[in-house]
Amino acid sequence: MKTMLKTLVDRAATILILPAFFAYQSGKLLLGQEKAFPAWPQLLGLIPGLTGVYLRRAFYRLALRRCSTGSWIGFGTIFSHWTAEIGQNAYVGCYCCLGDVILEDDVLLGSHVSVINGAGQHGTERLDIPIREQPGRWPRITIGCDSWIGDRSVVMADVGKHCVIGAGSVVTRPVPDYAIAVGVPARVVRFRNQPPSDNKTDEAPQF
Repeated sequence: MKTMLKTLVDRAATILILPAFFAYQSGKLLLGQEKAFPAWPQLLGLIPGLTGVYLRRAFYRLALRRCSTGSWIGFGTIFSHWTAEIGQNAYVGCYCCLGDVILEDDVLLGSHVSVINGAGQHGTERLDIPIREQPGRWPRITIGCDSWIGDRSVVMADVGKHCVIGAGSVVTRPVPDYAIAVGVPARVVRFRNQPPSDNKTDEAPQF
């Protein structure tokens, strides 16, 4: 019964969001996809409660490259790229900022998490032109299935499967599967698939 009710609400949300989606499609024709897309996450992110969750999911299922059923996108969260992908049962907390990212199945993002496309988005070598005009690199970031990213973390590199990233951490290098990483920059302190006696935190690499 509960599953049937959720399905009905999902369908109703899809019908309600169609005018917004068609307006977005019109904007794409006039402005191009890159300019038309950001306004809609900003607008939809302001709808509170379960109503907002269902409407955001309905819109992103139509607008993003992938947005699976069962995903949860919290209040105030925005996506800056339509190429983002959200896996099955992925949870995104409130006030997150997400770029061109892949959130695999069962990923958990706490509140105020930023997942950005690398640390080299702007060139800084030249002094004769502004930083904003210098070319940068925008790698796509993947957070592996069943990984949990703590509140207020900043992720600038891939995170493997079944990982835990401590609250407030800054991930600057790829984190391997099953790792628990904390700090600024994030450092692997142990691995979830190894017994405590096999985890040597003194020799853990920096990330």
